[in-house]
Amino acid sequence: MRIALYQPDIAGNVGTILRLAACLAVPVDIIEPCGFPLGDRQLKRAAMDYGAATDTRRHADWDSFHAAMQAEGRRIVLLTSAAEQTIYATAFDENDVLLMGSESAGAPPHVHDAAAIRATIPMVPGFRSLNVAVATGMALGEALRQTRYCAGAAT
Repeated sequence: MRIALYQPDIAGNVGTILRLAACLAVPVDIIEPCGFPLGDRQLKRAAMDYGAATDTRRHADWDSFHAAMQAEGRRIVLLTSAAEQTIYATAFDENDVLLMGSESAGAPPHVHDAAAIRATIPMVPGFRSLNVAVATGMALGEALRQTRYCAGAAT
């Protein structure tokens, strides 16, 4: 299982996701360009001392990320408010990459098209979206419940 962030805008969200990833031993891919310098103070503050413990790979752009995931035989699961299938109806695989769009723009059409699965988190009608770090935690929790914990691996 991996988390991927498509051109993230907010350093604090990335830091929070890096902390989550470190605590759950899940690698993170950051698809550039980012809306902030990766050495940003807010990123370091949010990640705390967990940032260095996270297996993080940076990709110069979408094409390099996509090629790397294809070479590794990974399935991309895009989390998007535009999907009809929920994360709870999605059968996750341990080699999936949970891809989150940018906070300001989400993911562009070519990224939607490249995803094997598009899934959403069900919300009360009238609301657009959750914070990307919160959504990542919810989706990762469900994916790990299905693959890591229910499969009899480490608890």
